[in-house]
Amino acid sequence: MTDRHDPYDPYQQPQIIGYDEYGQPVYQQQGQQQYDPYAQQPQQPQHDGQPQQGYGYDPYAGTQQQYDPYATQQAQQAQPTQQGYGYDGGGYGGYGYDTGRQPAVDDSTQQWNAPQATAAPTAAPAAPAPPPFPEQRSEPEPPADPALPGQRRADRDDRAEQFSFIEEPDEDSEDVIDWLKFTESRSERREEARRRGHNRMVALIVVVALVVVGGAGYLWFAGKIPGVSGKDEQNAAATGPQKRDVIVVHLHNTKKGGTSTALLVDNVTTERGTTVLLPNSLAVAADDGSTTTLGKSVDDDGSTGTREAIDTLLGTSISGTWRLDTPYLENLVELVGNIEVDTDTAVPDSKKGAAPLVNKGEAQTLSGPMAVAYATYQGEGEPEAKQLTRFGQVMRSVLRKLSEDPKAATVTIETLAQILDPSLPEQDLGASLAKLAGHAKVGDYETELLPVRSDGTLTDAATESVVKDILGGKVKAPEQGAAVRVGIRNATGDTKGTETARVQLVNGGYTFVDSGKADTAASSEVVYGAAGDKAKAVEVAKTLGLPESAVKKGKPAANADVSVALGQDYKISEPTS
Repeated sequence: MTDRHDPYDPYQQPQIIGYDEYGQPVYQQQGQQQYDPYAQQPQQPQHDGQPQQGYGYDPYAGTQQQYDPYATQQAQQAQPTQQGYGYDGGGYGGYGYDTGRQPAVDDSTQQWNAPQATAAPTAAPAAPAPPPFPEQRSEPEPPADPALPGQRRADRDDRAEQFSFIEEPDEDSEDVIDWLKFTESRSERREEARRRGHNRMVALIVVVALVVVGGAGYLWFAGKIPGVSGKDEQNAAATGPQKRDVIVVHLHNTKKGGTSTALLVDNVTTERGTTVLLPNSLAVAADDGSTTTLGKSVDDDGSTGTREAIDTLLGTSISGTWRLDTPYLENLVELVGNIEVDTDTAVPDSKKGAAPLVNKGEAQTLSGPMAVAYATYQGEGEPEAKQLTRFGQVMRSVLRKLSEDPKAATVTIETLAQILDPSLPEQDLGASLAKLAGHAKVGDYETELLPVRSDGTLTDAATESVVKDILGGKVKAPEQGAAVRVGIRNATGDTKGTETARVQLVNGGYTFVDSGKADTAASSEVVYGAAGDKAKAVEVAKTLGLPESAVKKGKPAANADVSVALGQDYKISEPTS
C-alpha cells in the first residue's frame, strides 16, 4: 500500500475526505487542511496581553497553510516551551519520563497543520535553523480520539516492545538459577562428605574391634593368656579324628658315630607343627619280634625296620624316613643363610686352647659347622635328653629359615644332593618341610621329648600327652586286617614274665608292645576300650592262658588296642632249648 499523501510532494493529488449524502466522494480543497487534534498549532503573537491559544484546532485562526517543515522549526525557536499533559523535552511529564522531544509521526490519514507565521515581510531574516531531526515513519494507524486533559499524548508509541521488561527475560535470572544450583550442589557435597566421614569412622571402629578380637583369640588359642590353658581348650575343641603327616628323621654323626632320631609332625587339622624327640634307649620290637632299643634298630634294621617298629610302638603311621648325615645338615644351614639359636651351653672347639666354637646366649648366629657341633654336643655327665633338645632347637631354626613354597623347598633339598630313602622322594620331603616351615614362622610350632623309663618303656605321661595328643596313636583306627596290638605290663615280680608273654603273643599273630614294669599284683587284667574290641580281648586272654573273667572294659594304653597287666596268677613258662 502506497502512501497517499506526502507532505513534501508539491503536486499532490486531492485527498478524499468523505462522502456526501449521495455517496459521491468529497475531495479536499487546495489550502484546506484536515483537523488534527494532536498537531502543533502555530503560535500567534500576543497582542494587548491576550493569552495564547491552547490545543489544536482554532476555527478563527484564519487561512490555513500547507505544512512547511522549516517553518515549524522557526516557530519552535520563536516560541517558548509549551507545557502539556504528555511529556516534553524539558523534563518529566504527566506519564513516565521523556528523553527529549521527538518529531511528529507521519500519519498517512492526517495532515499536519502548518503554523501561521505573522512576522512582517520587512523583518530581518531569521538565523539559520538547525537541521531537522530525521523523520521517523511508522505503520499507518487509525485516527485517535482528541486528547483530553489527563490523557497521554497520541504521539507516544506505548507499544509493548518499548517496555523491554515485559517480554525480555531478566538477564539476572540465569545468574540466580546458577547461584541456586551452586548452593544446592555445595550443600549436597557437604552432606556427602559428612556421610563419607561417618562411614569411614564406622569402618575404622569395626576394623579396630576385629583386630582386638582377633588378637585376643590368637592369644587364647596359643595359650598365652594368664589363667587360661589354650592347649587344653584347643584339644577339647578338636573333636573327631585328626589328620597328621609324620616323617622320621635320623641324624647320623659321621665323625663321632651315633644317631639322633626325631619325628616331624604336621597336624593338618589344628594347623600346628611339632618335633617329637625319641631317645635312643626307647624299647622297640626287632624284626624277629624281640625287644631292642631305637639306637640299635637304626644301625641293625635300617630305616624300614625302624620305621615299622616305631609305628608298632606308638600306634601311628609314619609316611617316610629322612636320613640326614651331619655334612648334609651343615650344607642345609648354609643354604638357608645361617640360623639363630638360644644356646644353653658353650661348645668347645676340638683344638686345645682355641676359643669356644659356639658361645652360650640368646639369639646366637650359627653357621653350618657351628650348627652341627651344637646339635651333636653332649657334655660329660649330661643325659641324652640334653643332646636331643639341642638337636630339636637346630631343626626348628632350620624350618624357620626354610621357604614356605613347596617348589622352593624342593629345590633346596635337591641342591643338597643327598641320597634319600625310597619311601620319601625329594618332592614329598620338600612339600612336608614347607608346611612345617609355615607353622614355625608364625610360632605354631613346639618341641616335645618322649619320656621313657630306664628300661626304655613308655611312661603313662608319655602315653597320654605325646602318643595320644600329638601323634594320635589311639585316635586313628588300625587298618583293616592289621594285627592287634597288645601292650604288656609285667606285674609278676619276675623279669622273665615279659619275654614269655612276648613269645606267646607273636606266635599267636599279635603285635607285642612292651609297656614296661609295674608294681606286683596278685591277679592279671585284660583291658579293652571299644565295645568291638571285647572279642579281641577274650582271644588275647586265651592266648596268654588267663581266665575270661580277667577281661573287662576300661582304658587301655594309647599305643595298644588291648592292654594286659600280668599278675602273679600268670604262669611263666621256662624257655625250651
